[in-house]
Amino acid sequence: MPEYRRNRVPGGTYFFTVNLLDRGSSLLVSEIDLLRAAVAHVRKEVPFHIDAWVVLPDHMHAIWTLPPGDADYSSRWRSIKKRFSWAMPAVEQRSASRELRGERGIWQRRFWEHTIRDQADYSAHMDYVHFNPVKHGLVAATADWPFSSFHRAVRQGVYAPDWSLGAEPARDWGESHEHGAGNGEEADKKSALRFAE
Repeated sequence: MPEYRRNRVPGGTYFFTVNLLDRGSSLLVSEIDLLRAAVAHVRKEVPFHIDAWVVLPDHMHAIWTLPPGDADYSSRWRSIKKRFSWAMPAVEQRSASRELRGERGIWQRRFWEHTIRDQADYSAHMDYVHFNPVKHGLVAATADWPFSSFHRAVRQGVYAPDWSLGAEPARDWGESHEHGAGNGEEADKKSALRFAE
């Protein structure tokens, strides 16, 4: 089994991409209240700051800053995924390996993580998060997508209400098309190598 090494900087700021196993699903937006409740519960137990977050039908991007001395984002994501899964009826199909491990068939096992290096890196990832609904053709304007921290950022004066990049960001952080559609099990295995550093 490969060893997945992640960069851990105590008190660091990180960008994440987290995908559903079924990349054709709309579960995250149809069950947004369950997702919000899972995140709120985990933040109450193990706090972290949400710099940015966007939830799309089958995946989400987030930027978090962890408390000083804390670099454990993996257990936070595991808890969020687990709480969300517990709240869902167990109707999804599961592979033999997931059944053997007692895993639900809702989430891809791994997630994409990137440690934010500096202000330019932070700004680029903030823009990427907020532009994502437009990138995927879900809305014509960033402000039209309801499941985004963009609205908070506008209230804080970070973005103008009509902000638009005008062009798609150059990178696809954690959104390679090799994930594909379908049940995602094979794509999960193939893409897992991309998460090792």
